[in-house]
Amino acid sequence: MTEFLFMIAALLAGSVGSVALAGLMLLLQPRRLEQVATHLMYLAGGTLLGASMLGMIPKANSQLGAQAAMIMVLGGILFFFVLEKIILWRSCHSKDCNRHDHAAVPIILIGDAFHNAIDGIIIAASFLTSPSLGVFATLSVVLHEIPQELGDFGILIKGGLAKKKALMLNILSGSTSIVTGILAWFMLDTMRSLIPYALAFSASSFIYIALADLIPEMHRKTSLKDSIVQFALILTGIMLIFFILHSKH
Repeated sequence: MTEFLFMIAALLAGSVGSVALAGLMLLLQPRRLEQVATHLMYLAGGTLLGASMLGMIPKANSQLGAQAAMIMVLGGILFFFVLEKIILWRSCHSKDCNRHDHAAVPIILIGDAFHNAIDGIIIAASFLTSPSLGVFATLSVVLHEIPQELGDFGILIKGGLAKKKALMLNILSGSTSIVTGILAWFMLDTMRSLIPYALAFSASSFIYIALADLIPEMHRKTSLKDSIVQFALILTGIMLIFFILHSKH
């Protein structure tokens, strides 16, 4: 029961909490807002890679075997590639992102809702495996959701919505993770043999976001100073996951 309550708190933090924090950040001056969001994106790249490579995939490997787990990861990466092509669920981290200039507001919200639904499954599967895995999965979700939600705000506002309405719609789309997380908790708890498959699939989501979304955004800035900051924050994110994992021993 305690683990379930922790999972609910994590789902709230990863969905509504992320949107609320992103909304509060809109109160910052534009230049400061861009700087904070950019640094969060760099840190998220590290936590996503660390969570998937150091936590989720090793756990899946230990229960499925390396070949089966990696087939699941590879299949997940291909799935998210096709999914992105179909509904453009991945958001850029700048309100001026050209890829979304011609995307309709409903498509952005639908894609974001699906993205958050996947996050709910990730968090539930992680907490069912171990509390520490649940903690750093939630941390990774929150860190990559805040810059994404900021980008979504920019898109929705550019699409003609008032800030208050954009915030409410983002909260609504974010709440899908709560629904899927609770469903996944009860489904996976009764069918525990599915948990390692869910972890491998979840890891593929994190890897895809990091390599197909966040890192290409980082390569837009190529100065020595930016590159050092990027590497330092990616490494910080990875080390943060490592220490959370190590702390349970």
